[in-house]
Amino acid sequence: MSMPFYVSPEQLMKDRADFARKGISRGRSMVAVQYADGILLASENVSQALHKISEIYDRIAFAAVGRYNEFENLRIAGVRLADMRGYAYDRRDVTGRGLANAYAQTLGTIFSSGGEKPYEVEIFVAEIGDAPADDQLYRLTYDGQVGDEHGYAVVGGAADVVSGYLAEHYQEGCSLTEALALAVAALGRSTNERGESEDRVIPVKNLEVAVLDRTRAQPRKFSRIGPHRLESLLGERGPTEPVEEGAEHPPGTASTDATPDDPKDPTDQESGDVAPLQDPVQDELPPIAPPPSGGDAGGSEDDKPV
Repeated sequence: MSMPFYVSPEQLMKDRADFARKGISRGRSMVAVQYADGILLASENVSQALHKISEIYDRIAFAAVGRYNEFENLRIAGVRLADMRGYAYDRRDVTGRGLANAYAQTLGTIFSSGGEKPYEVEIFVAEIGDAPADDQLYRLTYDGQVGDEHGYAVVGGAADVVSGYLAEHYQEGCSLTEALALAVAALGRSTNERGESEDRVIPVKNLEVAVLDRTRAQPRKFSRIGPHRLESLLGERGPTEPVEEGAEHPPGTASTDATPDDPKDPTDQESGDVAPLQDPVQDELPPIAPPPSGGDAGGSEDDKPV
């Protein structure tokens, strides 16, 4: 009679954890940043249809990295749970902590069971209150662990590198513009095989950004930020591709500077009928004097990526 194959529980859990972590690290990072008027969620996402960031309920948002089909199932289950609880009791009874606990139980059960593979996902559950001190940001890992984050948090991808950049530059009580610039700069941080820093500028079209904004008049506080508004908020960030040293703009090349007075982007998505968030008024720049006669009117060197 052959002996059954035996694996110790410690080794089994380690193998399942390594499997989940490897799958999550292959994706792009997700950043959550608390600012003065709410919580900002940002990630690099080349797809315009498969969203990583979504609304769960009035003041609650969901963001995830990993396998899309797995975290989409979790998102749908969270929406149904929130709707049922709000309908059976009261809308105020739907809380981010309750949803985080439900997700933790589900992920923990799947991870510890030997019948199926663990979910390759990490999740943010964000909830805003009436004041910044009441904001809640929960991070859930593949094995059901829950962390109560403050200020900022990162999941997926090169989380250590991105988190280190945020730790150096994050300031409490920053504005939306400052929080967005910080999040996008952090997402562009990466390291090569030798461990050296390789920064890049992410194109606006590849960014997925949404906010929970407590200043909105209606109960639903979730709002997406479309490409046109992202351009006006981020301004000039330098070239989106690496520029060879010494390269110059050919004379007559159009500038890529963002125009603050662009009309509202029709792709901005708001939950409800309230008008989108208004950008802060920017001071008009003084006109640039023409070059002196006989001077060199050629192009200038491109800005290097930050």
